[in-house]
Amino acid sequence: MTQLPATDRQLLDLHRQGQQSPWLDNLRRGWITSGELDKWVGAGIRGLTSNPAIFQKAIEGSEDYDPQFRQLIKDGVAVKQAYWDLVTSDIRGALKALAPVYESSKGIDGFVSVEVDPALARDTDRTTTDARALHELINAPNLMVKIPGTLEGLPSIRTMIGEGRSINVTLIFSVSRYIEVMESYVAGLEDAVASGQEDLSDIASVASFFISRTDTEVDRRLEEIGTDQALDLRGKTAVAQAQVAYQQFVTTFSGPRWDALAAKGAQVQRPLWASTSTKNPRYSETLYVDQLIGPNTVNTMPDNTIEAFINHGSVSRTIDANPSSAESILESVADVGIDLENVAQVLEEEGVASFVKSFDELITSLTAKADSLM
Repeated sequence: MTQLPATDRQLLDLHRQGQQSPWLDNLRRGWITSGELDKWVGAGIRGLTSNPAIFQKAIEGSEDYDPQFRQLIKDGVAVKQAYWDLVTSDIRGALKALAPVYESSKGIDGFVSVEVDPALARDTDRTTTDARALHELINAPNLMVKIPGTLEGLPSIRTMIGEGRSINVTLIFSVSRYIEVMESYVAGLEDAVASGQEDLSDIASVASFFISRTDTEVDRRLEEIGTDQALDLRGKTAVAQAQVAYQQFVTTFSGPRWDALAAKGAQVQRPLWASTSTKNPRYSETLYVDQLIGPNTVNTMPDNTIEAFINHGSVSRTIDANPSSAESILESVADVGIDLENVAQVLEEEGVASFVKSFDELITSLTAKADSLM
């Protein structure tokens, strides 16, 4: 992780001037034990997200987890349960580091996210059960459990919000699905009220709208089409789609229905821009930060993207600077033959499969390590 220059205030300015919360999309044991994470929180990081791929890289790439893992295996803990013990230890450490932000922001920021078993993405009942179990196991006010924004995940989101549990909805790739996610959140808040909860201020949620993967897939299809019109659209879809999604956010969290919930302390479900490191070297390293800044938003960035933003990012309100242009770009993308709903479906399937693969590979690796200790 890069060291933040003492004179640089980019992350603080992003929050104070841009009204966006910078979160860290990474976690490893060494950052917690060395105090490095505390330094970054002091420098302006206001939350943290994790996923199975992050934990695979952290656990397989470091010896920091070995002492705890050896003890767990010695105590007879099964490998899969040992994995969750390693993960929850890291999550608890991060929760402690972010607790001051949670308190000073009055429950708006300071959250740490941990994901349910990705293999459950198509299983509503087990996702609900696992999300509830994670909340109760870790038992911290600034914990967000991540639930995939699949069709099967939507009822789980509503149930968890109705129970007063904070949720990070992940793997959102289309505006239409994003609208359904927001509806699940609002309906969940209404369920909470119907069950007798009068103060909704302790319930928080973000909707993780994935960015760079959309450009990767759309650009590939545009290059297959190969016309000048298609090629001119490369690198524009992901930002435009997020900007259009933001307009839907503004619409959803206004008007009589929302006002009734806001009167009981309800927080808006902020859009969280995820997958914001650029995959194409032709594009600016800070493209998916600079162009998505605005009120009531979160950008969760891997440490290399944070470093790039510190070095040459810019802070200005861009998320709604030209909504008509964003809509026009999406219309042009459709006109050349790109079906964005199909793009979203492909990316959702790939995203779920990728997290399942990371989870399974790590369990296999840990099993081999456990066998070597026997």
